[in-house]
Amino acid sequence: MMKTLFLQPPTFDGFDGGAGSRYQAKREIKSFWYPTWLAQPAALVEGSRLIDAPPAGLTMEPVLADARNRDLVVIHTSTPSFAKDVEVAQMLKDVNPNLKIGFVGAKVAVQPEESLLKGAPVDFVARNEFDFTIKEIAEGRDFKDVDGISWRNSEGVIVNNRDRAMIENMDSLPFVTEVYKRDLRIEDYFIGYLMHPYISIYTGRGCKSRCTFCLWPQTVGGHHYRTRSPQHVAAEIRLARQYFPQVKEFFFDDDTFTDDLPRAEAIAKELGKMGITWSCNAKANVPRDTLKVLKDNGLRLLLVGYESGNQQILHNIKKGMRVEVAREFTKNCHELGIKIHGTFIVGLPGETKETIQETIKFATEINPHTMQVSLAAPYPGTALHKQALENGWFDADHAELIDENGVQMAPLHYPHLSHTEIFNSVDEFYKKFYFRAPKIASIVSEMVRSPQMMKRRLREGVEFFHFLRDRNAA
Repeated sequence: MMKTLFLQPPTFDGFDGGAGSRYQAKREIKSFWYPTWLAQPAALVEGSRLIDAPPAGLTMEPVLADARNRDLVVIHTSTPSFAKDVEVAQMLKDVNPNLKIGFVGAKVAVQPEESLLKGAPVDFVARNEFDFTIKEIAEGRDFKDVDGISWRNSEGVIVNNRDRAMIENMDSLPFVTEVYKRDLRIEDYFIGYLMHPYISIYTGRGCKSRCTFCLWPQTVGGHHYRTRSPQHVAAEIRLARQYFPQVKEFFFDDDTFTDDLPRAEAIAKELGKMGITWSCNAKANVPRDTLKVLKDNGLRLLLVGYESGNQQILHNIKKGMRVEVAREFTKNCHELGIKIHGTFIVGLPGETKETIQETIKFATEINPHTMQVSLAAPYPGTALHKQALENGWFDADHAELIDENGVQMAPLHYPHLSHTEIFNSVDEFYKKFYFRAPKIASIVSEMVRSPQMMKRRLREGVEFFHFLRDRNAA
C-alpha cells in the first residue's frame, strides 16, 4: 500500500472550500464543513492520513514535512481554489519529486483534460465517484488499469480511462468516523446554525431533484439516491457518540435526506432510541406526519433550500417546488417546534429587481430561524453554467466565482439586471431579514437564556458585520 496523504490544502483565510462544502467561498461567519469526501476514501486506504488544513489553521510547512515521506497525495480541489491548489501540488513535487499527485472533486470530474493541461504537477484526476478509484491507486495498480481516472502517460499524453460504475451498495463503505477520530479535531468545525461541536456524515449519495444550479448531483453524486441502511447509519452514530461524547448534534449531509420518507422515519426511530439530537437537509415538501415522526425522535433543525419566493424562477431552475407548498411546510415546522435554516439565492435566471423584493418579502413572512443568502454560482458541469455560456449571462468584468479574498462574486448579469445590482442585493436581503424588531427580539431572547449562545452569537455578529463591511469595500 502506498503511503498516502489526503489533503485539503491551505488557501484563502477563512475559506470554506473543504471536501464537504457545496459552494466554496468565505462565509458571512466562521464556517467549516467536514471533509467527508476525502475522509471516505481515506477510510479505505490503510495507513493513510487526512490533513484538513483550513479548519486546523495549518500553513504549508507541516504539509510539506509530511509529504516528504509519502508516495501519493490526493488533493481535493474546486473551481474557485484550483489555481492555488496547483501551486500547492508544485510545492509538494519540489520537496518530493517522486510523489504521485491526484486531484479529486467536482472541478476535475467535469473538466479532467483541461485540469491536467492547466495542472502540470498533477499526475491524474479522478472523475465522478472516486472512493474505490483512490483505493486501487494506493494499492499500486498501474494507472491504465484503474477505472474512472484521466492521467498523463510517460509521453505526456492525456489518457481517459473508462468510467467507474457508481457505488450501489453504500453499506460497503467504511465509517468516516474512524478517520475523524484519527486525524481531525472536531472542535475546529463550525456551522452557524448547528450546535457546537457537531459531526457531519452522509447516509446516502445522489439527489433525484434536477435543480440547474446544484453542484454535487450534476458532477459527482448523480440523480439516483443511493442509501445506507438505517442499521448501518445507527451503528456509525453509536460509534461516533462513543468516540466523541462532547458532540451536541449530528448532521446528515445528504443532498436531500427526505427524498426517501420511509427510510428517513426508520433512521429517526433508531436515533430516537439513543436520545440523539440531529439535523439534516430537506426539501420544503415533507408531509406534516413525517415531520412529527422526525421531531419526536430527536430532529432539531432542517436545512431547507427555498432559493426564491418567485414561482417562475423556481420553474426556471427546475426546483420542482411550489411556493404555497413551501409555506405550508414551514408553517408545520414552526408549529411542531422544528427550527429551519433557510437558504436563498439571488441572481438566478429570470431574476429582476422586483423578484428580489418578492423573495425578501417571502423570507420575512415564512421567517426561518436563521437564513443564508448566496449569489447564483454557475459551476462548470451544471446546467446553469451551460445556460450562462449559451445566453451570454457571464459579466465580462466579474466572471469569477470568488474575489481575491475568497468572497463570493456575482458572475452573472442580465439585460434588465446588472452584476452590481445582484451583488448589492445580498446586503439588502440580510438587513431586511435580520434588522426587524421581532427577529432581533427572538435572537436576544435566545442569548439571554443561554450564556454559551450569547458568547457565540456575539462572536458571529462581529464576524457578520465585518463581512458586510468588507463586501461593501470590494
